Amino acid sequence: MAPTRLEKWRQPVTFNIVMANQIVNLKHTVAAIGLMVLLAGACFAQSTESEVDLLLDKLRSAPADEAARIDRDIQTAWLRSGSATIDLLIKRGSDALRAGDTKLAIEHFTALTDHAPEFAEGYHLRAQAYFHADLYGPAIDDLESTLTFNPLQYYAIFGLGAILQEFGNLRSAAQLYRRVLEINPHHENAQKALDGLRRDGIGRTV
Repeated sequence: MAPTRLEKWRQPVTFNIVMANQIVNLKHTVAAIGLMVLLAGACFAQSTESEVDLLLDKLRSAPADEAARIDRDIQTAWLRSGSATIDLLIKRGSDALRAGDTKLAIEHFTALTDHAPEFAEGYHLRAQAYFHADLYGPAIDDLESTLTFNPLQYYAIFGLGAILQEFGNLRSAAQLYRRVLEINPHHENAQKALDGLRRDGIGRTV
């Protein structure tokens, strides 16, 4: 069975960046977005309670054997659009991404973001498609948009942290991994990535 959208985003991140100037040009942008994420969480925490707020509260204190189910419920809630058109574009784009047709996936997700410009998951889905197409600049832009509308989207925060780490901004990456674990203490890849940085002397707390 092919990996799901979320499974792909959870897998260890590998890059094939061949142009050094691309990395240099993106470093400052990524660092700025990372700072935005860290600051935005405090504002979002003041929002009124909702279904997702309650699920996130449960996730933070859940035993490990319940965390995966709560995580799935959160992802389902974030993807709930209330629009048949959006749901169809999500399905078509996700199907294309699973089939490895990143160009078609980007087209569907672009139609989605055009149709629903404030729907955070539209940008998150397209960020994954851009990522798999090795288009890291557009992926970063879409992660920024995702986190503008949903600063607690811990998969988007993790993806941004992975990009910072690849670009050599290790301390900021460690901050973002810690932010992921504040929201979802059961995020295994964030914990593994942070542990790896700590072994190298990065991201330790006193």
